[in-house]
Amino acid sequence: MNQDPSAFTMAIGTIGPALAIGMIGAAALIGMARNPENSEKIQIAMIIAIAFAEAIAIYALVVALILKFVN
Repeated sequence: MNQDPSAFTMAIGTIGPALAIGMIGAAALIGMARNPENSEKIQIAMIIAIAFAEAIAIYALVVALILKFVN
């Protein structure tokens, strides 16, 4: 059985950001529903938070590529 460390890295490294993005989106929608006047500010903060969460997945991709081509 051939185990690929880069595939494992991507599998584990994308679970966290995927859950985080879902939670950020849900919280933003709840905030917008409760306070429609501040929807624009909430949306800007949500987009910034999603970008930071997505950066973690990109770091996992970089580590996976390093593992793939160095070993």
